[in-house]
Amino acid sequence: MQQAANTAASTLIERRSIDFIPEAERHGKVFSQFTLWLAANLQITAVITGALAVVLGGDIFWSIVGLLIGQLIGGAVMALHGAQGPRLGLPQMIGSRVQFGMIGAVLPLALACVMYLGFNATGMILSGQALGQLLHASDQTGILIFAAVVMVAATLGYQAIHRLGRFASILGVLAFLYLFVRLLQGEDLAALVAAHTHFDAAAFLTAVSLSASWQIAFTPYVSDYSRYLPSKTSPWRTGLAIGLGSVIGSQIAMSLGVLVAAIGGAAFRGHEVAYFVGLGATGTIAAILFFCVAFGKVTISTLNAYGSFMCFSTIASAFGGQRAIRPLRRWLTILAMVLISVSIAVSAQHSFLPLFKHFLLFLLAFFTPWSAINLVDFYLLSAGRVDVDALGDTRGRYAGIAWTGLIVYLIGIAVQLPFIDSAFYSGPMVARLGGADISWLVGWLVPAGLYYLAGQQRRAVPQAV
Repeated sequence: MQQAANTAASTLIERRSIDFIPEAERHGKVFSQFTLWLAANLQITAVITGALAVVLGGDIFWSIVGLLIGQLIGGAVMALHGAQGPRLGLPQMIGSRVQFGMIGAVLPLALACVMYLGFNATGMILSGQALGQLLHASDQTGILIFAAVVMVAATLGYQAIHRLGRFASILGVLAFLYLFVRLLQGEDLAALVAAHTHFDAAAFLTAVSLSASWQIAFTPYVSDYSRYLPSKTSPWRTGLAIGLGSVIGSQIAMSLGVLVAAIGGAAFRGHEVAYFVGLGATGTIAAILFFCVAFGKVTISTLNAYGSFMCFSTIASAFGGQRAIRPLRRWLTILAMVLISVSIAVSAQHSFLPLFKHFLLFLLAFFTPWSAINLVDFYLLSAGRVDVDALGDTRGRYAGIAWTGLIVYLIGIAVQLPFIDSAFYSGPMVARLGGADISWLVGWLVPAGLYYLAGQQRRAVPQAV
């Protein structure tokens, strides 16, 4: 068994896909979860998310506090999902078949694919800017180079992603530490904070929502990267490593984004990467920082590309029953997903900031109910007991549609409508809340309560003898 685990750990090209990871192939340490999620969050898109808190009307102090509160709430939810990995040995979204059924789970799976494509596109926009500056080329050229790197890493799979995470976490810590020091040297931060101190309840709630939604957006795939850990691994240690890595990394990056946006103002918008790096250095140091920005996006963009492959394959297996994926099919699926993200990135690069904010908050309306249902079922109703073999059986206990989960899920989406604020739709409660979008909170608490009550009622129904 140990030899099989060592072989799996040393093989760079992953053999498994959405199939169960046997105990003999389990390997790795909990600390790798910390470094992976630290690296995934010490990156430019997190900086931009923090900057949005100021761009949308917040001050420095309360924006940072609001972002931290959102990180802790969303990070706790994310960590609970991640802790499922060693127990199930399966990708996150295939476990949704327990709550929704094989066919019913296709809806959240399809939406997860859309999420991956959107996040990959935003990553390519920012990385394209960085590589364009580094190579003195166009942003489009930078996007294409970055896409090729992501495709290779995602095709290699689990081991390559974790090794990228370890290296990127070191690089990210050094780069962000350097930029913080440069800001302290070049700006009077005390005076800057004093000049940007005004509590605005709507802006504060927006900051909380931005960071909470950032963390919850990881939930559809977080356990994909913990599923190789031995099944006896402590779920609390696993969840703590994941949550701390994600919260610490994102809070550092978003706090830096708040400061950069407050300093830059209008000059920051439309030239996010160039302005961000320009505050830190010029010449050779700037080139190194541009490389760090681009490389920092490789980890999270690879997670998104890999996750899109996992979700698409899970959808296909719901109708075909096959869980083992051939290498060619794996490569073609990832290629298709990356090409779609490239197309979105090229078309949306000139209106990035407003589109990203609306995309992030609107998309969350579809994942907070899923998260609530999944966690309530796993931790409170089934106590982690899952028939793993039946998850791949098109005629088994999870076949078809689990109507309770699906109906509660749709209710969870509907109850958010009055609270959503986006370019596509703005609910009537948004104006009463001063423009704040708290749909994510309503969309988590309501379905969590409904699904728990439905589960308790099912338990109370007498079973036929």
